[in-house]
Amino acid sequence: MDPVFNGTECSATNEANASANCSNGFNQFIQPVWQITLWAVAYCSMVAVSVIGNVVVIWIILAHKRMRTVTNYFLVNLAFAEAAISAFNTVINFVYAVHNEWYFGLGYCRFHNFFPIAAIFASIYSMTAIASDRYMAIIHPLQQRLSSTVTRVAIIVIWMLALLLAFPQYYYSSTALLPGRTVCYIDWPEYTTVDFRKIYYVCVTLLIYFVPLCIMGCAYTTVGITLWASEIPGDSSEHYKKQLVAKRKAVKMMIVVVCTFAVCWLPYHIYFLLHQFFPDWFEHLYIQQAYLAIMWLAMSSTMYNPIIYYCLNSRFRAGFQQVFCCCAPTVAKEELELKTPHYLQTQASIYRASRTETVVSTTVRPEAAEQKTAELPSCASHSQPPVEVTSNGSGPQTFPERPKTPSQ
Repeated sequence: MDPVFNGTECSATNEANASANCSNGFNQFIQPVWQITLWAVAYCSMVAVSVIGNVVVIWIILAHKRMRTVTNYFLVNLAFAEAAISAFNTVINFVYAVHNEWYFGLGYCRFHNFFPIAAIFASIYSMTAIASDRYMAIIHPLQQRLSSTVTRVAIIVIWMLALLLAFPQYYYSSTALLPGRTVCYIDWPEYTTVDFRKIYYVCVTLLIYFVPLCIMGCAYTTVGITLWASEIPGDSSEHYKKQLVAKRKAVKMMIVVVCTFAVCWLPYHIYFLLHQFFPDWFEHLYIQQAYLAIMWLAMSSTMYNPIIYYCLNSRFRAGFQQVFCCCAPTVAKEELELKTPHYLQTQASIYRASRTETVVSTTVRPEAAEQKTAELPSCASHSQPPVEVTSNGSGPQTFPERPKTPSQ
């Protein structure tokens, strides 16, 4: 969807109309400095949290072998899309919304209108893919899961579809030089029989919001009923209980992510649908403040996910502690199994080696020693007390040591 603030008639459907309607060069949307300062602090803070948080999420998953799962690969794609839209679009969009003047040229105007739709599409369909994977894993556990190769192919397909959907925004983007300022707008073609612009925006809203949310809603409703409707059987093994609790936590985290996305983006989509059908409503002075608030809420969805991961997932929490808390205890990191691939390989080698050896620990047992000494011949008077042997974790077993030959 067109992320550019079109509060005046300067956003007409062609450059001639844009020039004609804004021939006086007057910009009615100039704000006082204190308002611009407050909005700037709000937007810059949100961008900083979003970019840093999502970059750390990407690092946690890619740098730690135990985190490289199908679900987490889609989380990497989600984090990349959100970090990119925050870094490359949010601040520029804020500057244009505040001044209603475009400073960045035609090339970035096209990118600015094109990339947000692609990024939002990639974000929400990454969440949809996660919901589908959770559904198959819990409702149909015997069916084959996605492999890492298929997951990468799915991510590539998602981005190809996203770029295809956003291409009209790139193709029809243009800039117009008006008296006193430049504007970036989309020069939609005019047809007598059909309004291409309205059809496009309605389709985009359905494809990047309502349809995937309906799919995820159905999937998580079914999964939630399966996981939470029945109590854990009393005679279940401890392993089964832990698995069920882990599945509930994972699904709960993703439900919070999806609900947060839905709440943040709903006002944004309603705003632009209304703008297509009731453009006269958007010529009042208050609409600029409304747009800045709605856009901040929508863009802020990119900074909530890292916070949600930290609060609801112990491994992500350990990863953030590794980055931001250098004094985090090593024991906690090991317990959360958040180790580098090299460390995991080393530990696995040590573990395999330990299973091939017998760990011998000597314990002194006077009573057993006296009993064995009485049973042995006199040449065993110099023998050692019995030893306790633990082999392959099977429990201790006690054997007397072989008597030594008396020295000559």
